[in-house]
Amino acid sequence: MSTEVTPTDREFLIRCVELAQQAIDLGDEPFGSLLVNEAGEVLFEDHNRVSGGDATQHPEFAIARWAAENLSPTERAVATVYTSGEHCPMCSAAHAWVGLGRIVFASSSAQLSAWLTEWGVPAAPVAALPINAIAPTIEVAGPVDDLAEQMRKLQSLRFTTG
Repeated sequence: MSTEVTPTDREFLIRCVELAQQAIDLGDEPFGSLLVNEAGEVLFEDHNRVSGGDATQHPEFAIARWAAENLSPTERAVATVYTSGEHCPMCSAAHAWVGLGRIVFASSSAQLSAWLTEWGVPAAPVAALPINAIAPTIEVAGPVDDLAEQMRKLQSLRFTTG
């Protein structure tokens, strides 16, 4: 279930790309995400923290855990998750299980997979599937061409030598 990216969505995605840059600056993989409530307020933001050895430390997974602990089911259902890269299957499932609303992403899993293949990066242990293959009823929007290109550059910084 796909929708269009609005100008407001784009502003939140720009912040996600900034968080992805912060992750790179800290030696981690470039992913950043926000949880935004129905009123447009950022409730939670984070970036990847997998460099410590725990491959589950994705910001989208952290958002799902935070939302489950801090928001009512109704608040979760009307919240939007913005992210620099489309959710992996683990994060898609967590998002669906806690009942979060719409997901908007700057770059897709298919794009990331193609980039990593191009750069000769070994395949991940989990298949890169679109969000709706895991959680078919979640409304999604993305990718956004120019922001996806920025994410390609950040991913290149992490996964290539030049």
